[in-house]
Amino acid sequence: MFEFHPGFILIISAIAAMVLPRRARQAVMIAGPLLAILAVFQLEIGTTLTYSFINNMELILMKVDKLSWVFALIFSIMSLLGCIYSLHIKNRGEAAAALAYAGSSLGVVFAGDWMTLIVFWELMAITSVFLIWYRANPQSRGAGLRYFLVHTLGGNILLAGIFLQVSGGQFEVGVLTGNNDVAFWLILVGVAINAAIPPLHAWLTDAYPEGTVTGSVFLSSFTTKVAVYTLIRIFPGTELLVWAGVIMALYGVVYAVLENDIRRLLAYHIISQVGYMVAAVGIGTELALNGAVAHAFSHILYKSLLFMGAGAVIYSTGRRKLSELGGFFKKMPLTVILYTVGAFSISGVPLFNGFISKSMIISAAGYNNMPSVELLLLLASVGTFLHTGLKLPYFMFFGPDKGIKPVSIPKNMHVAMGGGAFLCILFGVAPILLYAKLPFNATYVPYTLDHVISTLQLLVATLAAFWIFIPKLGGEPTVSVDTDWFYRKPLVNLTVGLVTAVCSIRDYGGLAGNKLLERVVPYFRNPFLIITGKTPLGPETGRIAIYDENKYRFPIGFTIFLIILVMVVTFSYIYI
Repeated sequence: MFEFHPGFILIISAIAAMVLPRRARQAVMIAGPLLAILAVFQLEIGTTLTYSFINNMELILMKVDKLSWVFALIFSIMSLLGCIYSLHIKNRGEAAAALAYAGSSLGVVFAGDWMTLIVFWELMAITSVFLIWYRANPQSRGAGLRYFLVHTLGGNILLAGIFLQVSGGQFEVGVLTGNNDVAFWLILVGVAINAAIPPLHAWLTDAYPEGTVTGSVFLSSFTTKVAVYTLIRIFPGTELLVWAGVIMALYGVVYAVLENDIRRLLAYHIISQVGYMVAAVGIGTELALNGAVAHAFSHILYKSLLFMGAGAVIYSTGRRKLSELGGFFKKMPLTVILYTVGAFSISGVPLFNGFISKSMIISAAGYNNMPSVELLLLLASVGTFLHTGLKLPYFMFFGPDKGIKPVSIPKNMHVAMGGGAFLCILFGVAPILLYAKLPFNATYVPYTLDHVISTLQLLVATLAAFWIFIPKLGGEPTVSVDTDWFYRKPLVNLTVGLVTAVCSIRDYGGLAGNKLLERVVPYFRNPFLIITGKTPLGPETGRIAIYDENKYRFPIGFTIFLIILVMVVTFSYIYI
């Protein structure tokens, strides 16, 4: 049977995309992900791939179980959809970065040991930042730099925890739930940064809106979901994560209310939706963990579809603010329809994939006697439908006409959106296709009469509220202040102040040092100035007096006398 690491296939494809001409590069962008999908289906549970490293260390490059397999499948599918969406781009570096980013994400998923995990974890950060920088404007350069610094910090924290684990003899990745040592907290914080758990989340909403149109599709799909996979693998049942997830779910919704930038609004809903998964990991039951996996699977499909729709609007109109958009739904009907599929999916509408996964998590909270968690997650779901399902498409496509004349978008963008929309509906209509692949032994039936009716009642009530308050929900040309303010304002000022102080000390020290050297150097050139006490300046004003050996030389007789005296003293010491 053909067994090959799917991540390596994508990384090799990235190298090929970097050097091949455009037509060949486009072929690689399709063939690479297709081969990765094929490789995933060829992998058997229990397959391992090891590599002998230094000091007899065995790196477990690939360890396949049910959990890693289902994440590998959706990551491979997403790499194909993302590459189809990106076929029109001419920048070979962006195509290579996207493929390498997807490949390194698969590397983390299959990593069986801590060292392999951290290598691919850091490779994710390095490759993904180029999807921001390739937009090539001042905003993207600044956002990319902040993104890279935050992920470098998170990677170093994670690395410190891994060093403690490895030094303690735990080389393979395993469950740390129940530990309370330093390694546990360092690894948890390192993963929490990638999961965008508040207050460690602002890098996401800062960077994702500034990525390239195609790059943001990849960004929305991998980093946070790799973190969710890692939480499921290492921290199942960690109670702290329950309320961290609930806070995320509500936090993202609240900030989406305030947001005007369409991709920034979607970025806040990434935080909200990942909050469901984090809460499920904290609940820790088999149903909850299956819900986390299923919702990550569904989220990748519908969130990438939403970012594709937003990217199509930006590509076609050159605008990204709700206050600047509206009135052109008839000119982009296919984009509107496909975006609506994603909007219904994220909102948990029956027959769409968000309904079959989000409800698993909410039900798991109820079954586990957590009524407060269940209620708050339901409220967050209402907010999601209100803003991503109703507010965003209404004001983006159907709002007051701003006289926009959108240009046609490349056909490959619609093909990718169509593929994502098809899968959102497919898994929503036939949930068994996903449920059969879930890693834990728990069953769930989403399409009960009670569940469907209660969901529809909630959605209809939200729609009615939206219709009443439409005038109050429009985008405002404002900027939302989030926790990134702390390192974008006071931290910047502190850094500038410290640098200024250091430069001042350096400059003052340099002047003082030069004056000191001006006074000291003459004495090195003419040591007898110390004995004579004369000024270092010679008769010519401003010129240093040079040492004159004839002026300070001892008489030859005195020198001979000293030699004889030394010889006499030496012989006397030896023979007497």
